[in-house]
Amino acid sequence: MSRIIKNVLPYWKSIVLVFALLIVQAVCDLSLPAYTSDIIDTGIQNGGIEHTVPEKITKEEFDTAKLFMTEEEAQLWEQSYSYNEDDNVYELSVKGSKNKTDLDDTLFTALIINNQMSSVTESAFKSRMAEQMHVSEEQLANVSVEDIGKSMGVELTTFTQMMEDSDGNEVETICVDMRQIVKAMYSAGAMSKDDILSMRSEFQKTIDTMGKTLVSSMGVDYAKSMDAKAGMDMDSIQTKYLWAAGLKMVAMALLMAVTSVCIGFLASRVGAGVARDMRGKLYSNVMGFSNAEMDKFSTASLITRTTNDVQQVQMVTVIMLRMILYAPILGVGGIIKVVGTGAGMGWVIVMAVAVIIAFVMLLMVIAMPKFKLMQKLVDNVNLVSREILTGLSVIRAFGREKKEEERFDEANKKLTKTMLFTNRTMTFMMPSMMFIMNGLSVLIVWVAAHRIDAGVMQVGSMTAFITYSMLIVMSFLMLTMMSVMLPRAMVAADRIDEVINTHSSIEDSENPETIESAKGVVEFNHVNFMYPGAKANALEDITFKAEPGKTTAIIGSTGCGKSTLVNLIPRLYDVTGGSITIDGHDIRNISMHDLRSELGYVPQKGMLFSGTIASNLRFGNPDASDEDVVKAAQIAQATEFIDNKAEKYDSPIAQGGTNVSGGQKQRLSIARAIAKHPRVFIFDDSFSALDLKTDAILRKELAANVSDATVIIVAQRISTILHADQILVMDDGKIVGKGTHEELMKTCETYQQIASSQLSAKELGKEA
Repeated sequence: MSRIIKNVLPYWKSIVLVFALLIVQAVCDLSLPAYTSDIIDTGIQNGGIEHTVPEKITKEEFDTAKLFMTEEEAQLWEQSYSYNEDDNVYELSVKGSKNKTDLDDTLFTALIINNQMSSVTESAFKSRMAEQMHVSEEQLANVSVEDIGKSMGVELTTFTQMMEDSDGNEVETICVDMRQIVKAMYSAGAMSKDDILSMRSEFQKTIDTMGKTLVSSMGVDYAKSMDAKAGMDMDSIQTKYLWAAGLKMVAMALLMAVTSVCIGFLASRVGAGVARDMRGKLYSNVMGFSNAEMDKFSTASLITRTTNDVQQVQMVTVIMLRMILYAPILGVGGIIKVVGTGAGMGWVIVMAVAVIIAFVMLLMVIAMPKFKLMQKLVDNVNLVSREILTGLSVIRAFGREKKEEERFDEANKKLTKTMLFTNRTMTFMMPSMMFIMNGLSVLIVWVAAHRIDAGVMQVGSMTAFITYSMLIVMSFLMLTMMSVMLPRAMVAADRIDEVINTHSSIEDSENPETIESAKGVVEFNHVNFMYPGAKANALEDITFKAEPGKTTAIIGSTGCGKSTLVNLIPRLYDVTGGSITIDGHDIRNISMHDLRSELGYVPQKGMLFSGTIASNLRFGNPDASDEDVVKAAQIAQATEFIDNKAEKYDSPIAQGGTNVSGGQKQRLSIARAIAKHPRVFIFDDSFSALDLKTDAILRKELAANVSDATVIIVAQRISTILHADQILVMDDGKIVGKGTHEELMKTCETYQQIASSQLSAKELGKEA
């Protein structure tokens, strides 16, 4: 994980911006359930009324309300309203939701008792009157409300109102406004203010036993009834509230969409930038690898690391910015909102989260080892595929199609088996998560239903709680999704870092020497070389000198170290003993750029790059003129087939030079080296695909046109090196003969054996 973070840190500005946008997105996301709850509870159930204090109230009701208030409350009540003489109503002058809420809290009890006494059921009224008059309820059962009022000197009337019965059904109920009795008794001096406040205190105890939701709805009912009596359009109030809440939701949704797009854009840019940087570092480092490092990391593995592994890290980086950062913000915000609902059901979420964490940890323990193995198996499939596709013609020639198919099938099956195991393991995740989430919803509804029935919770609050719970669970689900992808990305990051942190065993010296007026004298001084990990030297005590204007040829049996020897000159490997000098400078003390700029290297296997013939010939010398390119092609005997092509030097070359023959590829490789105008030519068995006639002409042209350069030729055919100024005969990593052809025919038994196997008796006689 630290390796992924290390690669992301350079983009900290974008990450900070993403984090800020994620907070905005989370705020929007967490606001929507609250708006939904408000629409259900306030907009639909409460008719758009948010506060207990009414917006408008008739003068009569205004004065009656003061009856149940303390002196301070009555004073605040009067200060909060202004009288409208035209409509004979009082209008609320307090502005702002917070100020209104504060006013609600102060006047709530007085207004609630006022509301409750304005509509007391007939049975409750008679029960209260029987208690006040010290008679039994049976005695008042057949007495009308009007008669009871007359006996008290108060004109009472009854009215019907829809109320819930004991079964929760709404039925028409006969009610009485008891405030008239209190008002009459207070006016007559039969009841003091203290008596009224004492009655209010008793009522307060009853309120305290009620659920918060029920009490709140009682306050809203009072405001609705007062507003309606004052002539306000209640349908208009409700519609206005619903439109306002709906528009807020739409605005939040739009803002969330915009931030989501911006986050996606920034996260994608960071991910692409991280991938670009990693590929750049990989490429830059691999370009500096010696053959030893290339042998350590196979080509197939390096390709996988540069493509598939980088892609894994890029994908996780994008998702990490969008999910890992967002999940805790959403989770913490959801928890804060859940606590704010006061639902008292936090234990439900804690239980669900605990189950999720335990389940994910179990899956990770099972799947993590397989994720680590998967990338190695991808490497293996790439290796086998590349090998089969590259050597397809050989496979067909030897009739090995079935065997190679079985070989690929085995590698493919191992990868498939591992991927199936991890995928099957992870398939349990989503159904399990959905089961947990649905189970959580059912549990919340079940618990909330009892709380709603008890009057301590509203339906909208339950809806909001379910949504917040889902958001919290979703935040953990995001983290679990990352836990699926992160292990593989971490393995990929480790593999990438392994390449990036691998330093080439061949590096420039701290103070490189410069070659003044290079001549091209190459000298081996008691050179030894051992391949990394080998137990014996591949080259031992190699000493010779190759001079400008002369051709040094190297011949020997297969595997004797010829190519290894010439690979030491451009420092594809470094000597393990002795030294190699150019113009008296140890090549280890010359910068590799300067060293290789003096060399024209033609490898054993000709390699061309996609482009044109001209671009390939200019590969070592981009500034080469058209004349230089044509001249190089003429020397390399390549003009014959180039001129036969319709586009001449602009003819396309496929990747790897697959659209030209082996001989043409070798001639173009030789021409590429010639066009560079180096001081030292190295031909590593570069004439093997040429016919004898072309070989002879090419060597003749080469001798005539590069006579001032040092030429080192590795060859298998004696005819290629017959006229070399110096021939080195190698056997088992050692020089066993040195001299001209004539000298070696007399002094070197190994050379004589090679010559006798290639030349006729007549040719041997002539040469002898």
